[in-house]
Amino acid sequence: MLSYDVVEHGQPLQARLRETPVPGPREVVIRISHSGLCHSDIHLWKGYFELGPDKKQRLGDAGLQPPLTLGHEALGTVVAVGAEVDEVGVGETRLVFPWIGCGSCWACDAGRSDLCAKPRNIGIALPGGFATHMVVPDAKYLVDVTGLDAGFAATLACSGVTSYAAVGKLPTLRADDWVAVIGCGGVGMTAISILKALGIANIVALDVDDNKLQAAQSLGATKTLRADADGAARALFKAAGGMLAAAIDFVGMPKTFNLGYGALRKGGTLVLCGLHGGEWTTPLPLLSQRSISIMGSYVGTLEDLKATVQLAKDGKLAPTPVRVRDAAEINEALDDLNSGRILGRTVLDFSGVDAQ
Repeated sequence: MLSYDVVEHGQPLQARLRETPVPGPREVVIRISHSGLCHSDIHLWKGYFELGPDKKQRLGDAGLQPPLTLGHEALGTVVAVGAEVDEVGVGETRLVFPWIGCGSCWACDAGRSDLCAKPRNIGIALPGGFATHMVVPDAKYLVDVTGLDAGFAATLACSGVTSYAAVGKLPTLRADDWVAVIGCGGVGMTAISILKALGIANIVALDVDDNKLQAAQSLGATKTLRADADGAARALFKAAGGMLAAAIDFVGMPKTFNLGYGALRKGGTLVLCGLHGGEWTTPLPLLSQRSISIMGSYVGTLEDLKATVQLAKDGKLAPTPVRVRDAAEINEALDDLNSGRILGRTVLDFSGVDAQ
């Protein structure tokens, strides 16, 4: 098999030939055809997450050292199954749920592997989808996406499930309530599509790129605003008629957090999903006086992914823009994403890669 690995953080990924894996009793080996590129891969490639001035959360502190095979939006064909697998057969196409827990803690018992304290996420702790082949630890993590475009379907494993889980944390909305989506990258655009699919009509999309705002409007955003304009928080409050009940921040930096927080009505909810980094401070009495709820949201559950896929199969989920690129262009694709030159999502095509 061939994989494109992080051999040194921040340096170009390198092609490596390795032995094709053999599945254990409950394992499945996938021949990957499509693998999505996520902004989280940029942080993992660099080797850290920004926590604020002079503070970083480093992968090495969690025991994750190169070489690493990233990629957590993988779709492909089953080529081998373990002796105890009867849910799926060789030759079937499946999407891989990557957000796997330890399997023995309270969170995993509750079906909340996204809250596991010792996660075994594919493409982070376990070898991921930037490869021709990948081992899935258990057949239960495979989702049938028959009938969906392969490039779009691959993005549902992260962009889709992350958006679905974030939207699921919104409060019960009144008819005159509004929701803001801050950051219209691939995940934010998917969230707009999911909000529309769930019948939420009043949506304000915010970004610093007019092309992304135009795409957000085509997916169902009612209004769009520049997030970098002077007085953006006041403009957002006004656009929602003072009824901004919720804001989902898919960027996750102080400026975007303050934008959403500053425009919420009393009793509003801010869902923080983005991981760009930084830290936030606010006068505590105002948080209580406004009765604001602040919630974190990180990826989603297996059931969330199945529900997202079903929305797509039912024709309710408008596909976000997807550019499919040859897997050999992976370093160029990473650079484009890191530089903000991506509209929607990028998916790498591994179907033509020689696995020998």
